[in-house]
Amino acid sequence: MMMWTDIEFANKAVLWLLTGIPLLVAWYVWKYRERQPSLRYAHTSFLDGVRSSLRVRLLHLPFGLRMLVLALLVIALARPQSTTRAREVHTEGIDIVIALDVSGSMLAEDFRPNRLESARQTALDFIDRRPGDRIGMTVFSGQGFTLCPLTTDHILLKELASRVTTGMVEDGTAIGDGLGTGINRLRESEAVTKVIILLTDGISNMGVIDPLTAAEIAAMYDIRVYTIGVGSSGPVPYPFQTPFGTQYQQVEIPVDEELLQQIAAMTGGRYFWADNREALETVYQEIDQMERSRIDVTEYTHRHDEYLPLALLAMALLAAEILLRNTWLRTTP
Repeated sequence: MMMWTDIEFANKAVLWLLTGIPLLVAWYVWKYRERQPSLRYAHTSFLDGVRSSLRVRLLHLPFGLRMLVLALLVIALARPQSTTRAREVHTEGIDIVIALDVSGSMLAEDFRPNRLESARQTALDFIDRRPGDRIGMTVFSGQGFTLCPLTTDHILLKELASRVTTGMVEDGTAIGDGLGTGINRLRESEAVTKVIILLTDGISNMGVIDPLTAAEIAAMYDIRVYTIGVGSSGPVPYPFQTPFGTQYQQVEIPVDEELLQQIAAMTGGRYFWADNREALETVYQEIDQMERSRIDVTEYTHRHDEYLPLALLAMALLAAEILLRNTWLRTTP
């Protein structure tokens, strides 16, 4: 719960009366000068060293007090109120695991600079748009492993994600293992909504867990899986390391779209295809919109009038002004 207090005025228009105080001061100064007698002396040296008494120096104090009283009364009439607000924010947590394919085929350069870098950067952008959710990341190629468990420490998550490269584990495409690793991170989650975003550019050809079996397990745990197939159709440029440096060849990297569609359908998710980085960014934006956290904000406002202290202070100053004007600072008419 967040609480804060500020001051508001119930009758703000009354404050315009304060603009009359400078006019009253100007009138007072004019009248005072008009009443002063004018005496002429041949010389004023005899006045050197003569100091005004305290009573003379405080001659204008009653008028100053009266102006202060007037200002306090105007402010009191404007009804200053202390306003205390309390805000309660309720969030419906969403736990998300990003399962990222880091197989060697992700180095294909039909995306700029390559598929892996594009997939990583769009995932980081997605994480930035979900500050209130717990997010984790798993990676897979020949097998799957957890890069970062579910966490709200997105700085740590992004730091770990920025270090993802191909060759972290045995090469291959173990979609079932990648999905199973994500399920393992979510199966004990108490979040209302649990989501896996699985991104791959190949055909499942390794691993110990069948992808459809993993999908059945995800459905059993109420985990929704969004699958993303990436890559351009037809041959794509792929870098090969040779004794003469990096050489590029046009190769075909097929994606098992039917499998990804089945996984999404079995878990209540959706399948997406992205053939360039812009399309991949759009996919993540769509998922972001579909999986929005629900935030309920309840605001309580309490107002308390604060004019009484001002009115009492004005009365005390008025009494002091009347007392001074009729005793020590009394002037002849």
